[in-house]
Amino acid sequence: MHSPSRKDFVSLTFTGSGNYNSKQWKRQSCWRKWKQLSRLQRNLILFTMALMLVCGIATYPTVTEHFRGLTVVVKEEGGHVLKPVIPEVLPESDKQNQLLVPEPPSEQKRAPDKRGPPGLQNRLQKKGNGSDIQVEENQIQEAKKADIEEGEKPLVNRRGALIEADQATEGGTAKEAENKVDVPAVEQEDHSHKEPEVDRLEAVRDAFRHAWKGYKEFAWGQDELRPISKSYGEWFGLGLTLIDALDTMWILNLKEEFEEAKTWVSTELSFNKNVDVNLFESTIRILGGLLSTYHLTGDTLFLDKAKDIGTRLMPAFNTPSKIPYSDVNIGKGTAHPPRWTSDSTVAEVTSIQLEFRELSRLTQDTRYQAAVDEVMQKVHKLEGKQDGLVPMFINTNSGQFTHLGVFTLGARADSYYEYLLKQWIQGGKKETELLEDYLQALEGVKKNLLKKSSPNRLTFVGELSHGQFSPKMDHLVCFLPGTLALGVHHGLPADHMELAKQLMETCYQMYAQMETGLSPEIVHFNMHEGSIRDVDVKLADRHNLLRPETVESLFYLYRFTKDRKYRDWGWEILQNFNKYTKVSTGGYTSINNVRDPEYPSPRDKMESFFLGETLKYFYLLFSDDPELVSLEKYVFNTEAHPLPIWPSAE
Repeated sequence: MHSPSRKDFVSLTFTGSGNYNSKQWKRQSCWRKWKQLSRLQRNLILFTMALMLVCGIATYPTVTEHFRGLTVVVKEEGGHVLKPVIPEVLPESDKQNQLLVPEPPSEQKRAPDKRGPPGLQNRLQKKGNGSDIQVEENQIQEAKKADIEEGEKPLVNRRGALIEADQATEGGTAKEAENKVDVPAVEQEDHSHKEPEVDRLEAVRDAFRHAWKGYKEFAWGQDELRPISKSYGEWFGLGLTLIDALDTMWILNLKEEFEEAKTWVSTELSFNKNVDVNLFESTIRILGGLLSTYHLTGDTLFLDKAKDIGTRLMPAFNTPSKIPYSDVNIGKGTAHPPRWTSDSTVAEVTSIQLEFRELSRLTQDTRYQAAVDEVMQKVHKLEGKQDGLVPMFINTNSGQFTHLGVFTLGARADSYYEYLLKQWIQGGKKETELLEDYLQALEGVKKNLLKKSSPNRLTFVGELSHGQFSPKMDHLVCFLPGTLALGVHHGLPADHMELAKQLMETCYQMYAQMETGLSPEIVHFNMHEGSIRDVDVKLADRHNLLRPETVESLFYLYRFTKDRKYRDWGWEILQNFNKYTKVSTGGYTSINNVRDPEYPSPRDKMESFFLGETLKYFYLLFSDDPELVSLEKYVFNTEAHPLPIWPSAE
């Protein structure tokens, strides 16, 4: 009879296990010897074994890191940086293609400020790895209602044009949306026989195809895709996304997509509509896109359409001061300012010159260039500047600056500075007044707006309001590193490149220091000693609109320096777009909260500039072909549409 303590060792016989009884006898013998030991001896043996186990764990670094909850560096091709990288901490060989693996998040450890306002939230449905997001149509409507109740800011465009709410109406029937924000797995690929750039180029093409799939299925011929509700939004009713993307498809060699878009332009696009459009937005997106596509393809279809829209926009210049109105009815041939003001923004009226000047050159009709050149001449002579910096508003009746004393390189003023340099380049570097204004403005930036953050002393561009400095920097300002580098390439002082590199680092950190690896719309830099982090982000500024400015500057910096870190930074950003903004049914969406990777809160809108600019600059960044839109032959407008640099004889 077996004692109760031996019940686990009842003898069993299994077919095909001839040595089983022998093994069982050995186990019983060991158990008998163990029972013969005293209690003290058994305790000592157990204690020794436990101590050895603990010591083994403590000396194994990967396990130690896990139990301490520390992040560890994992090298993977196509790594996704979720947190800022401190280069000094890593050996030089470890600085490329890093993947920071954070401690798994828990609801108990979340900071109370992680989630946005109630109106910006939608329910997180945890599936798989917890990054898929289910958004139902009623939640979208509730979020919009809550946003209105909390008080939205006036509708502002990508470069600061003031858009009336009734110009941004929704269109289409919203469908029941499953909407999963994709989190594609980062696959390990064999790069032993091919360069990483080849795969990165294809990744950009894949991203475009995915965005185009959603646009084609749910918003074909409309202005903007709403990928979550599988519907569309209308602004001008002119197929804005399709026109903005024409030259991108040509550059990416997406022939099938280009041909179907060209067919729509040929058969469906008409500007004979009773609709108000914004002069600036229509110029940079539609006129610029058509002119660029004409130059790349040689197809006169696009030139004819460009001449049509350009002519219909001309009534905007019929003002007492010749400073154009912000809005034009392209069907009626009338123009007017916004309902709430007679002002236009300085960025609007001074960032249409590249397009209208080129239209005059192609058509031999001088009135287009004459109108926009007169605007620049008036702004050149105006009082109210501070060290070359311009106020944000200008009155269409008086032709004078308004809201004096407020200076920024962000919304409503930014592309004024960009177009000073680019007009000078476009015209063969002959118009010295433009160059003088550009150089004077840069000195004004250095004197009044350039500061260092704490603790890492990042160089940033702030704002000035009646003598008071604000450490506020829009993501829009990240056009500046690329513009500075472009100027140096065309012979301007070499110290501009050093400033460009410093600001490029800052713009990258605006991404890297966010939990999603995506930049917010606006940041505030800390300047006081003892700051823990360089940037703070207010709750209302945590959205990301898929903007291009940082990628644009990365393209210029890489094209001129060949420093691979700029490509690697761009690759990280592209992966983060794929992780947090890609919608499984097609398209990409802007998000409300870059500070919360678990709850980014999609906004259900894909701006046309994501296809027109952001993906185009990604592709150019990863390309090794300097002749792919050569910067010796082309200058980009502020919507990334390349226009030719005029021959020096002109």
